[in-house]
Amino acid sequence: MPAFTLAHLSDLHVTPVRVRRPIDFLNKRFLGALSWSLRRRKEYRPEVLAALVDDLHTQGPDHVVITGDLTNIALEDEFSASLPWLQKLGGPQHVSLIPGNHDTYTRGSESSPWAYWGDYMRSHIPTDTLSDPALLPSDLPPTGFPTLRLCGPIALVGISTARATAPFYASGTIGRTQLDRLEQTLSALANTSLSRVVLIHHPPQPIAISARRRLTDAAAFRAVLAKTGAELILHGHVHRTVTASIPGPWGPIPVVGVPASAAIGRRPQRRSRYHLYRIEPHGEVNGRRRFQITLTSRMYDPGTTSFHHATEQSLS
Repeated sequence: MPAFTLAHLSDLHVTPVRVRRPIDFLNKRFLGALSWSLRRRKEYRPEVLAALVDDLHTQGPDHVVITGDLTNIALEDEFSASLPWLQKLGGPQHVSLIPGNHDTYTRGSESSPWAYWGDYMRSHIPTDTLSDPALLPSDLPPTGFPTLRLCGPIALVGISTARATAPFYASGTIGRTQLDRLEQTLSALANTSLSRVVLIHHPPQPIAISARRRLTDAAAFRAVLAKTGAELILHGHVHRTVTASIPGPWGPIPVVGVPASAAIGRRPQRRSRYHLYRIEPHGEVNGRRRFQITLTSRMYDPGTTSFHHATEQSLS
């Protein structure tokens, strides 16, 4: 089986905030719009996004995943404006995404990601690529989470932690129903030869982050993964590179967070990066196929206005 290259982006905030109806801002969005006006619009730059798209096309990954926060405050205009940018990256067969907390910023915006990005999120299971399709879960919701998207030797399992929260909060929650389906899905996939990659916006591992921004049921998520295992967990939200692991039944599961992928970055550690994962089979342990995963980081250089190779490391 040939190696598969997966690109990981997150926290892009690709859309400007425009005030068309003042009534839309009589809630938490007022604070978000103020933050965008004073800070974010200077940090998240269109020239970085353009360079990101160009570099991704040059690197030619097999698939691209985005772990949330394409918008700033989840206005309808932002969702419609994000679609042309997504299409520059590729079609739904080449790009998968999950929402972040900024994409469900206020109550009433929870359905907008499905309305605009549904083709990039909903499950896609070409069962003709498997020797035994009956091994796959059969009760995944058509427009809900978790999602399952099969891409060659990779099974992308998407989780939504996005919830509308009170002002000054950016926490996330998975919920019991989604956790139960996640356990069923990962357990079923364990019986296949697929590499299971879990996509989640908020970091699930213990990390130095304020309670206002944490995943509220992270311990329950880790308990599921301790039973089922996975080969890789990818997240965003913290706007910096984070490499860690959580326990799994066949050994530690790598957990990696990527910085904001369109930030010009006043400090190098906050500068735009994206990750490339080279995933290839690497023997078996207790009857379960193992995978060698190599992480390459590519970083934006304001001097050359382009991306370049930054770091490389083995995750397994």
